[in-house]
Amino acid sequence: MHYKHILLIVVIGFSLFSCSQDFLDKEPISEVTTENFFATASDLQLYTNGFYRMFPSTSIYNGDSKTDNIIEIELSAEMRGARFVPTSGGGWNWAYLRDINFFLENYERSDDEAAKSHYGGVARFFRAYFYFEKLQRFGEVPWYDKTIDPADEETLTKPRDSRQFIVDKILEDLDWAIANMQADQQVYEVTKYAALALKSRVGLYEGTYMKYRDIAGYEKYLEASIKASEELINNSPYSIYSTGKPLEDYANLFNAHEAIDAEVILARSYSEALNIGHNVNYYTTTSSYGRPGMPKDLVNSYLNKDGSRFTDLENYNQIAFTEEVNNRDPRLSQTIRTPGYTRKGQSIELAPNLGATVTGYQITKYATEPVYDTNGQSITDLPLFRFGEVVLNYAEAKAELNTLNQEDLDASLNFLKARVNMPNLSLEMANNNPDVFLANQYPNVNGSNKGVILEIRRERRIELYMEDFRWDDVVRWKAGETLTQAIRGMYFPGAGEYDLTGDGETNVVLYNGERPDNLVPGVQYYEIGSDIFLDDNGLIEPHPDFDERSFNESKDYLYPIPRLELQLNPNLEQNPGW
Repeated sequence: MHYKHILLIVVIGFSLFSCSQDFLDKEPISEVTTENFFATASDLQLYTNGFYRMFPSTSIYNGDSKTDNIIEIELSAEMRGARFVPTSGGGWNWAYLRDINFFLENYERSDDEAAKSHYGGVARFFRAYFYFEKLQRFGEVPWYDKTIDPADEETLTKPRDSRQFIVDKILEDLDWAIANMQADQQVYEVTKYAALALKSRVGLYEGTYMKYRDIAGYEKYLEASIKASEELINNSPYSIYSTGKPLEDYANLFNAHEAIDAEVILARSYSEALNIGHNVNYYTTTSSYGRPGMPKDLVNSYLNKDGSRFTDLENYNQIAFTEEVNNRDPRLSQTIRTPGYTRKGQSIELAPNLGATVTGYQITKYATEPVYDTNGQSITDLPLFRFGEVVLNYAEAKAELNTLNQEDLDASLNFLKARVNMPNLSLEMANNNPDVFLANQYPNVNGSNKGVILEIRRERRIELYMEDFRWDDVVRWKAGETLTQAIRGMYFPGAGEYDLTGDGETNVVLYNGERPDNLVPGVQYYEIGSDIFLDDNGLIEPHPDFDERSFNESKDYLYPIPRLELQLNPNLEQNPGW
């Protein structure tokens, strides 16, 4: 049996057992075992396999819908400024941490030194992962590195620890894991390389979070990110320096059924044989599930094929669809439907289905053969960590530290451009002529590296689209105002017949008033002002009732702590503004 299937079975078993008990009433996982459970490597592996339930599932591909990356029928609470303080829940859950700490208190009972080193690292990886998620969501939180006696009221009601303390503890756990874990390449299993990738992510997040809030000491976190990224870039199975092979084709990287381990460092696995699937095909192809679409401003961000800026063209916001997507960065046509698009395994060219996307720009990333279109039947493995993110982390951290040079860019971000045959990014040219379009999105980017930082942000949004990075990027950049900018979709000058495939045949008809007679099979018909709304410039307006939005800089970067938790622990303080 394939390892991914073994891991799925083990994790499901733990999930079913764990979900059958109320956490407040249960003992740690260890209580279902004998006194000598921690004796063997198999024991340690079995216990730590339960931690994999911490990883996200569908939010990997639809998490961007809470931002300006994926636009759905209904704007998210984050985009509408409609979040509220919950009574309970809200992400304030500590069950996994207790299981992790219990393992770390007991795993050294084993006599298998190699297993102790590796699985001790696995547990510390997951504790770092757990706390990083809490830090991103709530900011300061209490740090616990041991299981707590229910009678220990002092520990149970301790106040928050500082951000710096939490981040330093996260990095301490990751450094231990990196130094002790096996260096085997395992795409479905946490290894040293996954720990390096997480360290790269954590260091960049906290370093930029602090820098854009004028908090002293941010440099050491950017340096930590750079160090971890350099190890993966220069000395790992994922580096093209090590393999001598180019990166995988961008489209195939995401619609392959099994994770491509040449670039994917860690993936969440799915299986048709075990009937374990997700719903990305259904999400992107049906008209009854959110109708997700790419926004116009992101389409505008893709460069032309020759490396020039699309937004430098005159009237770039009012160019017909077939023209606007022609000769662009190839990742655009590998992420949304453009002329020539066919479903995987098929040859019929398809136009964007405006009934399945509120912006007109229909998403294709992750989508596979139509046989998997039923809800919950998609089986593509989903990436948790991949090399493409690491090289972007490296370039950004160096740019923010003002230590980036052209050689660094060529060893990192330009790998991704080479993948799709785009011209290399020139540090000198970027800084000598910053993009005004991007500068308007991120007005707090300044300094001698303004141009290249804006270009790295462009590359990050494009390369990591639909991988659930956008919200965290906006938070760490202190760029919440970008979420209030007008959301628009495809351009249509008004009622009429439109060819969206470039074959000279009509695919879409927009009309006013009465629906036309003699409907043509296969042609989409939409009434302006009812089925579809256009603004004064002819751009689709997905949410005419929510065009004016606000972002509260004093509170909206963090989530609120539930009311019940504040009552249980009087030493906790609510996040500002909530």
